[in-house]
Amino acid sequence: MIGAHGQVGQRIVQQLAATGETVFGGIRNAEQAATIDKLGGQARMFDLMGSADAMVPAMHGIDTVVFSAGSGGSTGDDMTLNIDLDGAIKAITATEEAHIQRFIIVSAMGTDDREFWANSSIRPYYVAKYYADQWLQHRTNLAYTIVRPGILTDDEPTGKIALNPEKTDNTRITRADVAATVTAVVRHPLPHQIITLVNGETPIETAVQQAAALQ
Repeated sequence: MIGAHGQVGQRIVQQLAATGETVFGGIRNAEQAATIDKLGGQARMFDLMGSADAMVPAMHGIDTVVFSAGSGGSTGDDMTLNIDLDGAIKAITATEEAHIQRFIIVSAMGTDDREFWANSSIRPYYVAKYYADQWLQHRTNLAYTIVRPGILTDDEPTGKIALNPEKTDNTRITRADVAATVTAVVRHPLPHQIITLVNGETPIETAVQQAAALQ
């Protein structure tokens, strides 16, 4: 779990661990280890500013990589490129070097629509997400799943989503429901798929199982 100490990442660690999965949480510094331990995960040092080769040992014993790292809203555009783009691509490269087949990345809704983010105040963020997604899709042989949630909120989880909605007035989803969706995707693989999600009316487990059945 890359980005395990982030707001979504912590929830993913906790929810995956609750299902009985062994979860290794990637952290930047040793002080974050206690948090991962309390969530039920096992902390491993993982530096997205380092080389792809240096990341490989931390992936030992893993069958699925989940990438939910981000530079955060308080950093500059340079860190957005370093983490959300370059860091993601190095993690993808390390995954292949470690001979791991599955890679799940948390992206953002609208990333594939240049008109949507062309004049956005966070355009560098969307550029980074766009090219990281493109690299994963077209420059690797990984069984990827790209998860594109809507606007993230800290509201109480609903346990329900709209998966790949064609048209919706709602563009929001709770962080906990994003984590629950990623957890469901780990358990019910959606290889070579891009999924968009907002809060909706379908139970998360049902929505993901239905998507998996259509493959």
